[in-house]
Amino acid sequence: MISIRNKRLARSAGGDAVVFVFLLLAASFTALPIVFAISNAFKPLSELFLFPPRLFVRNPTLANFQDLFMLMAQSWVPMTRYLLNSLIIVALGTVGNVLAASMAAYILSTRKFIGANLFMGMVVLSLMFSQEVTAIPNYIVLAKLGWIDTYAAVIVPAWGSTLGLYLMRKFIDAMVPVELLEAARIDGASEFRTYWGIVMPIVKPAWLTMIILMFQNLWANTGGHFIYSEQLKPLPHALNQIVEGGVARQGVGAAVTVLMMILPITVFVINQSQIIETMGTSGMAN
Repeated sequence: MISIRNKRLARSAGGDAVVFVFLLLAASFTALPIVFAISNAFKPLSELFLFPPRLFVRNPTLANFQDLFMLMAQSWVPMTRYLLNSLIIVALGTVGNVLAASMAAYILSTRKFIGANLFMGMVVLSLMFSQEVTAIPNYIVLAKLGWIDTYAAVIVPAWGSTLGLYLMRKFIDAMVPVELLEAARIDGASEFRTYWGIVMPIVKPAWLTMIILMFQNLWANTGGHFIYSEQLKPLPHALNQIVEGGVARQGVGAAVTVLMMILPITVFVINQSQIIETMGTSGMAN
């Protein structure tokens, strides 16, 4: 069977040029919000309130970042503590989600049991509900468990995110041959060895995509109504408190926007090819 990647398209040089120009324009249009956010971070207040707004800064300044760092230094809880809280939540939440989703997807893909299709139907149905819809049930459950105002209030719900389970299940169905799993069992490989040593390397694009998506979700998490202690609040909460100081802090807010999006964008750019491969393969799965 001829691979799709090796198939050469019968397209002229003019056609290639048209496609290139179209993709360049589309990429430029997509990048406009990022360019605008970065430009705003270096604008003085006089330019931030111009109407209509300008895309590019005319008189760049670092005053917004200087004001932000000054306000961060005045916080009664050190900013390093907020940053540490965010790193703990992101690391434990992401790793737990990948392990839980991949293990569940492995069982659902390699084992046939009563209720498997019903369970996957519930997983797909759960993707329709936003976090706001499930916030109250989650709060009740976490309160009964005594996890309110702890890291677990944010980390444990992240482990149960069903998007990663859906992607992993579809990817395993499409990319892992049944014959390979049977050969591993014949050779005496345990279930965990088959899962960790054979399946996980094959579905690497899928769990890398899960890491990126969950990282972005948890990195922007403020703790909401689940964490009350200031010492346990993540970094986005502290930065939002600084921004809410009034109109005079619009420049600081622009600087906060840039700082918060640097890390997620960097992680996404490094692994964007894995995301594209995962989405394409999941769409082809039955």
